[in-house]
Order: sequence, then structure tokens, then C-alpha cells
Amino acid sequence: MLVGYMRVSKADGSQSTDLQRDALLIAGVDSEQLYEDHASGRKDDRPQLVACLKGLRAGDTLLVWKLDRLGRDLRHLVNTVHDLTDRGVGLKVLTGEGAAIDTTTASGKLVFGIFAALAEFERALISERTVAGLNAARSRGRSGGRPYKMTAAKVRLAMSVMGQKETHVGQLCKELGITRQTLYRHVSPTGELRPDGAKLLSNKKSQAK
Repeated sequence: MLVGYMRVSKADGSQSTDLQRDALLIAGVDSEQLYEDHASGRKDDRPQLVACLKGLRAGDTLLVWKLDRLGRDLRHLVNTVHDLTDRGVGLKVLTGEGAAIDTTTASGKLVFGIFAALAEFERALISERTVAGLNAARSRGRSGGRPYKMTAAKVRLAMSVMGQKETHVGQLCKELGITRQTLYRHVSPTGELRPDGAKLLSNKKSQAK
């Protein structure tokens, strides 16, 4: 069975899927087997895409007008097609830069294999640049990673209110600008210090001397 997926980025009516719909119908997709999303291609959790992928069965072929209608992230595309292939589902791109992709044919699989290799190459480059950037930062006396959001003052505040019946943990985390995981790593639900919290307060005292 042929199944079609369409997508436009805006949901305000300024963009239409008519061109995609016509191309998919001409390619043989039944109108009842068309799925349509109005969302960014960088979102992986598009509701109609999720429903479309879930409904595909072995022997089916998913058709898209252009490859970027399925998604704009190369790694997401590669992972999606690998999943379809493992389930015995084909993918065919009708036009655009990915028009040579048709995983139901040997040549189409080869083309997609090149895409997959490019995705792996991209991951390797990003990793290499990240490591190089961190090493450069360390050589200048700076450490990499995201700023540490928990402070000694926040630990003390959390200790004073945790365990009180009126304390809403979610609201507390929002006010402190931290996640629940970070909170519970430093302070217990009853307001007692945990190892990370004790270490933070100890470091603060050492700096003050």
C-alpha cells in the first residue's frame, strides 16, 4: 500500500499542501492514505507524522513530495528511514534533491546509504569540533559545558522550605531556575543536605576564608 505524508511549516493558512497533495495522488496514493502536518520540519513529534509512521506495515511504501517534507534534520531522516527499513517499509521521494531516494530499489538504497554516510560524517565533525573547542577553552583556564545553576544561596533556601507541606516542588524549581533532578541531587525531600549540596556549601566556605 502507498501512504503519503505532507507538511507545511505554518498553520496560519498562508501555506498550502495542494501541490504536495496533487503530486502524491498522481503517484498513486489513495486520498484516504494521506497525512498532513502544519509544523516545522525540525520538530520530530509532529502528530500526523507520528500517526503515519505508526500506521505503516511491512510491504507499504511511504511517499513524500520532497525529502525536507519528512524532516530537515539529516540525522532524524536517517534514523527514520533505518526504522522503516527494519520494519520492511519503503520510502520514495518524488522530487527535489532527494528524488533519487527509493528504498524499494537497489539504486535508491545506495543513494540513501550515501546520505547515511554523510550524517555519520557530520556527527564526527561536530564531535571533533566540540572536543577541540573544549581543549582550547581549558588551555585558557576556562572549563566547558553549561553554566552551573545551583548556588550555595539556592541550597540554603531549598533546605529551609523543603519538607514543608505548603511547598510546591515544581514552583520552587521554577523560582530557583533549576530542574527537579538538580534540586534532589543537593537537597532531600525533607530538606536535608545531600553530598552535592554539602560539597557546594563546603566549597563556598573555603572560598570565603
